[in-house]
This record gives sequence, structure tokens and C-alpha cells, in this order.
Amino acid sequence: MSDNKLETEPRTSFGKGAARKIRAAGKVPAVLYGHGTEPKHLTLDAHQVFLLVRRSNAILDLQVDGASQLALVKDVQRNPVLQGRDAIEHLDLLIVKRGEKVIVDVPVHLEGESYPGTINNLEETAISVEVDALNIPDSIVVSIEGLEEGAQVLASDIQLPAGTTLVTEPDTLVVGIMVPAAPTLDDESAEGDVVPSGEASQQTDA
Repeated sequence: MSDNKLETEPRTSFGKGAARKIRAAGKVPAVLYGHGTEPKHLTLDAHQVFLLVRRSNAILDLQVDGASQLALVKDVQRNPVLQGRDAIEHLDLLIVKRGEKVIVDVPVHLEGESYPGTINNLEETAISVEVDALNIPDSIVVSIEGLEEGAQVLASDIQLPAGTTLVTEPDTLVVGIMVPAAPTLDDESAEGDVVPSGEASQQTDA
């Protein structure tokens, strides 16, 4: 957790203009809420935030009013036009406590190769799980090694890390294995209708 420590400052000005000034000063506006407390509006260092939120479901150790407060990054609002730290416009932060379990969406990471000639169709890029707030996995690994056409991996088939409970519906299709469709007659006819440029010129001249 020492790498996740962030100093905070209270945010006292609001509105789009104020938010632009905050970001221009190298800060990111954020709101901290949860556990029945009044929401606190804060600003954080933009560079540190950019480095930390590259990991999904990041836990931050915030210094708020001189005390340490753990918080889960629930939402990152980004500007689709900008890049890097400048793209981060706002953070939603949820107060968490040691030993507390939270429900989060964890990215699915495929491992291995399916049977030769097949392809995989990833239906769900993330699944919801309940897990200790300080032990959230970076990803959920799903092996597709050797799976043949028609094979399916449901949420209930996935082996979760110890202490992690599935929240996504068990019968949710996560990955399907299939063989790419062969070219249709319409595709072949379309290719056959193509006239070489030389012939096309002669037909026009005629």
C-alpha cells in the first residue's frame, strides 16, 4: 500500500470553469463517499493518479484531513480526445476498510490456444466478483487451451482465486469457441463480377 499513498486537498470551488483550473494546475477533482459519511470533494495529484488508475479497481491510501483513508476507485471519467494524465477529468472514490469485501468487475484474460482452425469469441470482457478489498485480482484467467469447436466457458466454469466469490450469473457465457464461417456463394459471385481494369476500358470504348 505504500506505493498507493496520495495526499489530498479539499476542493472548495465547483463548476466547469473551476474544474478546468484544477486540471490546469496538475490536479484531478474527486469525490470520496461511502460508509454513511457525507461526500468529500477533493483534489489529487494528476500524475500520481494517472499511474495508479492504469490498474483496474485500484485501492488508494488517501491522506484526508491528516488521517489515512483507504478508497476504491469506482469510476474514472476521461476525456476521449486527450491522452495521458490530461485525459482524466474526475474520480469517484468509495471508502473501504481492511477486511471488508466489495463487489467489483474484474477483467477476463484468456490464456492458451484453442484447437487449430478455431477462433474464440469473448462474450464478457469482465465478470463481477465479491472479494476482499485489499486482495482484488488484476484479472481473472480463463484457459482456452485445446478447446474445440462448440466448446463454451460459462461463468460457473471459471476457477476463481481463493477468497473470491462469483457474482455474475453462473450460466453467463464468457467465451465460445467456433470455426470461422466459409465464404458464401454470394461472396464468390461478387468476386466473379469484378472486371479487370483493361477489360473495363475496352467495354467502355465499345
